[in-house]
Amino acid sequence: MTRVEFYVLPDAEPASRLRVACQLAAKGWQHGMRVFVRCENDAQRDALDDLLWHFRAERFIPHDRFIDDPQSPVVLGGDEVPAQPQGLLVNLAPTLSTHLDQFSRVIEIVNQEPERLALSRDNFRQYRRHGYDPKRVEL
Repeated sequence: MTRVEFYVLPDAEPASRLRVACQLAAKGWQHGMRVFVRCENDAQRDALDDLLWHFRAERFIPHDRFIDDPQSPVVLGGDEVPAQPQGLLVNLAPTLSTHLDQFSRVIEIVNQEPERLALSRDNFRQYRRHGYDPKRVEL
């Protein structure tokens, strides 16, 4: 069954969520996992794409937007069906992916922004209703 975790950040900064998404993408890729980062919208996807280019000066994180290369080790997308089974889904979108069964692991990144907290609590309950056992991880 897919492992679901909510990584809870101590601040309300949207940029923190993107930095953690970069860290997770790098770590997943380094461990040989395919990574799909599900973005909330095109602007967020483009910001994450730019951040991944500059995230680690000493190491490139091979990534691409889904529309450019859905086979990339790290794919930045939205609601697209993964081109191949992915190991890790990093969900930055406010809703659950309809493709959860394509992933062995799902990580939701939560910050302290009130609206984001409310959406995340809702998602947590939805995962439970779908039979998953989500875990909370304080960062």
